[in-house]
This record gives sequence, C-alpha cells and structure tokens, in this order.
Amino acid sequence: MTDIPKTMRAAVLYGEGDLRLVDDYPVPQPGPGEVLIRVAACAICGTDPKILAHGWPNHPPYGQFIFGHEYAGTVVAVGDGVTEFAPGDRVAVEPHKGCGVCANCRDGYYTTCLNYGRPEKGHRHYGFSTNGGYAEYACNHVNSVYKLPDGMPFEVATLITTAATSLYGIRRIGGLEAGETVVVSGPGPIGLMAVVMARLLGAGMVILTGTRPDRLAVGLRLGADVTIHAREENVVQRVMELTGGIGADAVIECAGTVQAAVDAVEMAKKNGRVALVGIYQEPAPLNINKVVQWNITVAGSKAEGERSMAQALALLARGAVDLSPLVTHTFPLSQIHAAFETAEKRLGGAIKVVVKP
Repeated sequence: MTDIPKTMRAAVLYGEGDLRLVDDYPVPQPGPGEVLIRVAACAICGTDPKILAHGWPNHPPYGQFIFGHEYAGTVVAVGDGVTEFAPGDRVAVEPHKGCGVCANCRDGYYTTCLNYGRPEKGHRHYGFSTNGGYAEYACNHVNSVYKLPDGMPFEVATLITTAATSLYGIRRIGGLEAGETVVVSGPGPIGLMAVVMARLLGAGMVILTGTRPDRLAVGLRLGADVTIHAREENVVQRVMELTGGIGADAVIECAGTVQAAVDAVEMAKKNGRVALVGIYQEPAPLNINKVVQWNITVAGSKAEGERSMAQALALLARGAVDLSPLVTHTFPLSQIHAAFETAEKRLGGAIKVVVKP
C-alpha cells in the first residue's frame, strides 16, 4: 500500500445531526476479497438526510460512522485473493453486499439478505451499517464493485445506483417489451432515471407524472414523451385518454406517496404491471379487487438488487443519453454541510448534489 496515506479526511457522524469533518481518520485496509477505493465523487441520496438526523439500525458507533453510498472512484489497493480488479481501475459501487449464505442471497436477492446488519455473517450495507463514501478512501467487497466504461465521468458514475434502483423495479415486474406504454410517477432522481431506463429498453410512449414543473421539464430532456402535472390534471383520467381508454402496460411508481400508489393501480391496463419503487410513510388503500379482476402484477423492489448495477451500466455505457442535467451541484468534502442544505432544500433547483473529496 505504498503512496497511500495512513490517515484521511472524512465526514464522520458523531451523533444525531452531528456531522463533523475529521482530518486524521484512519485509512481502511482492504481485507480478503476487498478493494480500497480512492473516492472521487459521492452523491447525496434522499436517504442520507435521514441518516444524518437519526442514524441507521446497526450503524458503526458514533464517532466512527462514515455514511454515503452512491460513490465512485479508483482502485488503489486490493486485498488477498482479489483478481477481478487492479490498482488503477475506475469503478462504481453498489451499497448492498449480502451475506452470500442465506436463502435469499443464494437466490440472488441480496438486497433483502436475511442476515442484514450482521457483519460477522458477511453482510455489508455500505454507508448504512458499514462505512461508506463521504471520505477520501473506502473499502468495498468485490461483489459490490463494477468497472466503469471508458470516458464516464465520476460525477455521472454516482448516478448508477439510482439508475439500477429504477431498473430493478422494472425487472421485478418482468421487464419491458418494445413499444409498451410506461408511466413513471415522481420526477425525483429515481423517477427521472426510470424514464431513461424505460427509453433505453425500448418503451413506446413514456409518460412522466409529478408536481414539480422544473423536474417534469428535465424528464422531457431525458426521454419522456408526455408529462402530467398531478396538481393540475387528473392523472388517471389523462393516462386513460393517452392510451385510448386501455391504460398503461407498466407503471413505475417512484413518488412514494399514498395517492401515487393508489393511482398506479388505477392507471394500469388489464394484465398490466405495477412496480412500487418509492418509500411510503403510511399504508396505501390499493384497489386490490382490481388487481385480482384485471390480472395486474404488483411488485415491490428493494434498492438495486440482482446485479442491476451491471445491467444499468451496460445500458448507459454507450452514452446514448446525456445524464448531465441530473447532476446539478458539486461541492468539495470540506463544504459537505452546504451540500446537504442544498440537497434537502432543493436550492437552485437541485436534483443530484455530488460531494468530491
């Protein structure tokens, strides 16, 4: 590990709401099957302000906990047994690394690992129950690391987890067939990336719904054909008009509101599919009888499962879509508090705010 310092700058959580910059945090050492990454960029996810405010179950002790999970950088050292990566590789990471031994992990569902939060069993949730990327260096198991396409900027690479989360929702409902009509609800980062994924997968018409005109406008730039302002129009009625009264083949619900979840079922066609990707704060009264009588598939999707990172990277590798409108702000690690304020308050039309150590 020559030329790698013994200490680094890191943003360390010392308590609820108490995030401090530390200049002498020990640089982690890669263990067997791990790589050490020099972090180049780490994006702020909508979950991060919640971790800042309240911590996370099973997180490392306050005073040692580094969160941040949407990061990319360069491999600078490898642990014993690592042959998949070498120093100099440009990589992005995914937050989840399952234990590898429970029934869910063995079936490929490592984002719902049955040994969640048990590091002694091999589980890792980077930036949540394991240290993450708001630092100059981070260690990741090779199962959670993906090589970047040549020419992909690190700032854009921080979006791959977001892309994979939306793609996993699509995969959980059986994917998309060319020419299908897709509704994406919620023009947040995940919803906007769902627009991109649907377009790259060959969707015929992509309809984006939401309540923020500026975000809807970005959706049009990223590939949406039609946008619906949910406070100015009846979303279900408008979708039915656009589909000749049939409804959408697939609905990707990313808004995370009760009304959006209810509408998702109502705007699906007979034999349609609904992916619930948002995070909901209360139960939603879905029309279950319609789900049954119309033969509708409804599936939840937890994060970026089943190696959706690899598929998202493959879809984005050719640069067919300009993702730069999503990265609206960048801050150095020294200004991480300003970065969080910008992200939380959506200052300056913030969509994705990226921190660069």
